[in-house]
Amino acid sequence: MTAHIIVDNLQVQAGSPEQPVTIVHNVSFSLQRGEVLALIGESGSGKTTIALTMLGYARPGCWISGGAVMVGNDNMADKTDAQLATLRGRKVAYVAQSAAAAFNPSRRIMDQVVESALMHGVMSRKAAEEKAVKLFAQLSLPSPDTIGKRYPHEVSGGQLQRLMAAMALICDPELVIFDEPTTALDVTTQVDVLKAFKAAVKATNTTAVYVSHDLAVVAQMADRILVLQQGRVMENNPTTKILSDAEHPYTRQLLSAVQHSDIVQNKADSDVVLEIANIEAGYGRIKPDGRPEIPILSDISMKVRRGQTVGIIGESGSGKSTFARVIAGLLPASSGYMLLNKRELFSAIADRDKKECQHIQMVFQNADTALNPAHKVGDILGRPLTFFHGLTGAARKQRVAELLELVKLPVELADRKCGALSGGQKQRINLARALAAEPSVILCDEVTSALDTVVAAAILELLEELQARLNIAIVFISHDISTVKHLCDEVVVLYKGSKVEHGSGKSFASAPYHPYTDLLVSSVPTLDPQWLDSRNQDQEARNIPISNSDSLCRFRDRCTVKLNGLCDSEAPPSRKLSSGKSVLCHRDEAMLSYS
Repeated sequence: MTAHIIVDNLQVQAGSPEQPVTIVHNVSFSLQRGEVLALIGESGSGKTTIALTMLGYARPGCWISGGAVMVGNDNMADKTDAQLATLRGRKVAYVAQSAAAAFNPSRRIMDQVVESALMHGVMSRKAAEEKAVKLFAQLSLPSPDTIGKRYPHEVSGGQLQRLMAAMALICDPELVIFDEPTTALDVTTQVDVLKAFKAAVKATNTTAVYVSHDLAVVAQMADRILVLQQGRVMENNPTTKILSDAEHPYTRQLLSAVQHSDIVQNKADSDVVLEIANIEAGYGRIKPDGRPEIPILSDISMKVRRGQTVGIIGESGSGKSTFARVIAGLLPASSGYMLLNKRELFSAIADRDKKECQHIQMVFQNADTALNPAHKVGDILGRPLTFFHGLTGAARKQRVAELLELVKLPVELADRKCGALSGGQKQRINLARALAAEPSVILCDEVTSALDTVVAAAILELLEELQARLNIAIVFISHDISTVKHLCDEVVVLYKGSKVEHGSGKSFASAPYHPYTDLLVSSVPTLDPQWLDSRNQDQEARNIPISNSDSLCRFRDRCTVKLNGLCDSEAPPSRKLSSGKSVLCHRDEAMLSYS
């Protein structure tokens, strides 16, 4: 049987023609029609570079220097730009990592989804819109008949990701490239999106290449896995073979990075450095009753001790990042109070003095946008040293070197521009800049979500080492509950701005959980290829709006074990479980254990 996709001795080079550097070394593989191949490896392995060659594309400064990339009868490696324009979108389509960046915010969704079909003249406007509505339904999007009338900002991130898949599938392409399309999604949204992608690819018999660093995700999607390291093929085998009997040591390293130790230290007796009590916060004007027009956080309290990591977990829209903004003073709370080292902390950053700003520092999710790519590393790290500590000249240069050493980067990087660094290096600079202030508390907002598994594991290990060495407190915000259970001494679970569970990291190692936490735990992909097919979709229930003003359980419309007549009429009590956790639920421990 003739293969549908054939990549033969592909070579990609970068740099200058006079001094080329090979970044993809004679890569070969093939796919049958309807087969899904995963390209997996850490940052810099060449997986996205190889995937882009199937579009006949190489990044600026790179070029395809050898080999063939056959999609059917077309060699994408030797086409002119004019020829590629007729093939991209029609024969080969691309689903990017960031749907938000792929859509024009000023145009309605339907106009953008059907645009490729109209440009290539494969169908009329009416036929394209009818096809789009069918794809919306196939991708399990809510209100498929009308969602196309909305603008991109009027749908959720998970919905936008599926709409981008509809855009890619509108012309019935022979090959679809999925490039890390679920990396930035929370675990429950990721389940819905993966199921939708898998169903759509199967229904259309589309050949697909899925780029990822997450083996658990790949296990759900791929028939075969191609393992890459530094532009070379380490292993190419069926998914079941890779997961059960990996041949190459590097593949086994990737598999081991999926597993986490559940051992956490008990630091409950340490000094409280940050106390948060009864915080209410939201957006918009403050109403006469003192509540924000759009309330988000409701009655949030917690304590963070010196040398302790407190995890804030929840899916998109749970209020995690809003909570971080409140602590940082970027969004003043409408009520409640905060104490920093037992002294009251002003809600707004504009009212805080330099010392208070110094002691609470934030490490942002995306180092690419947090760091100016045109500035040198030494200047970026030097600014907080001058601002907070008055260091200049040789003293400042020496401290920059110490900070680089602290985050395990070579001192020579001080003279490099941030734009020339890898994703992992940028995130270490991001962390070093926060440490330059010598804070008491660091807020880490999704700091590993955009990193590959191996690099993310290295960043987490670095955080643990720095905390042990510097005795700082960390508030770790994430949608990845497996990471939070491993890293954090305490865990707070938020759902639509309400704290539904709170306990030690150790107590989260096993059930019973609040029903929402149980959903989060069960939504983490495993290495079992059958795991995704066993999951039920939760999307429609998640879209049900809640009234932030009522005191009833906010999870009740999604809860599969709610007590009718009680959950929809009375506020849930806070219950203390034998594990030490507190849960906001009408069910007692025995009932939660058998839910």
